[in-house]
Amino acid sequence: MFEEFGEFNAFEEINEKAQELLKAADTDAVRRLAKENGLDPEEAEDYITGETNKLCYTALMAAVGKLDLEEKDLDIGGVLKDWTDCVRDMCVDVDGMAEAVRKKGKTLAGCMAALIRFSFENKVQVSDKIVDITKVTHNGKEEKMRKPLYLGIPSRTDARKIIHDYYIN
Repeated sequence: MFEEFGEFNAFEEINEKAQELLKAADTDAVRRLAKENGLDPEEAEDYITGETNKLCYTALMAAVGKLDLEEKDLDIGGVLKDWTDCVRDMCVDVDGMAEAVRKKGKTLAGCMAALIRFSFENKVQVSDKIVDITKVTHNGKEEKMRKPLYLGIPSRTDARKIIHDYYIN
């Protein structure tokens, strides 16, 4: 990611680069810049044609674009998808989060690693009463879950704190 133009620290830097490329009449580079930063191709066309005067209008737009690219690159699924959606929600809800997500060196992979670490370090044993009635498919056969079972998925409150601490602190 960010191989051609590099990682930008803020949406203003994306706009500065776009302006430089447009001034050089390199419209293909403007399109590549938009793509590399997860921005809508239509936004790039509007910028190129002069319908808009910026390629990227807000920190939120830049942060969501970066998250979309990272999510695809990491092939995010399952609970990690929920956590990624929580980061997106926080970009809207939490002052400074969109700017923090866009910062150089802050990555969705690093955030997921912090959440996984918490998950591992805070796992708890699931009640045998639950495990005893749980069936799983293993090697193509349904069988009883084996004991003991430990899980450590953070609550939404814990996840939001970990995400905040990773990106902002």
